[in-house]
Amino acid sequence: MNWQQITADLNENGFAIVKNVLNKSQCDELIHNYNADNTYRKKIVMERYRFGLGEYKYFQYPLPSLITNIREMVYAQLAPIANKWMELLRIETTYPPVHQELKAMCEAKGQVKPTILILKYGKGGFNTLHQDLYGDIYFPMQAVLFLNQPGEDYTGGEFVLTEQIPRAQSKANVLQPERGDMLIFTTNFRPVKGSKGYYRVNMKHGVSPLHSGERHTLGIIFHDALS
Repeated sequence: MNWQQITADLNENGFAIVKNVLNKSQCDELIHNYNADNTYRKKIVMERYRFGLGEYKYFQYPLPSLITNIREMVYAQLAPIANKWMELLRIETTYPPVHQELKAMCEAKGQVKPTILILKYGKGGFNTLHQDLYGDIYFPMQAVLFLNQPGEDYTGGEFVLTEQIPRAQSKANVLQPERGDMLIFTTNFRPVKGSKGYYRVNMKHGVSPLHSGERHTLGIIFHDALS
């Protein structure tokens, strides 16, 4: 991965698309395993909680090795970026260099449940704008891996990322990564440089309605949850 370019994109836009992280067989296997037993700790039907229309499942520990490897390797590259963001915004938070230490920070706050999830949408499915925080300890970036090919497996279902600029209207980024791509984006907020220094821009993400087909994604969240 070209981490110099990824870092520049994150700093400039609050998101970065990384091409071809997974191959088709890996994507197909993750989709096939959606119905596997003894893999997930919780299933959420989104309309029940007014989160949207669709469903998702949280993995339980131990995670599949592929997911663990991606989570740990990507976190190690993102931690220095996150620490620079905290410095620019004068927030007294420091993220450790390795993921196991972040997990230990979460555990000290009672956040011991894995937050890795796989999401499934059918025709008409969507996800309302939200933030994935899960507790007092949260990492300011997360990732999602796209497991279906847009235009072939589904239409619509764009990834939507909004940013609330202070004293201005919200800006929306509408993205459509391809199968196997990874999107890294801001969990909660990011620094933006203004005339008087850096200020905080809050961000939310969601998914627009599918017009047809079926869409699966794998969400990689680096902090753990209370429940």
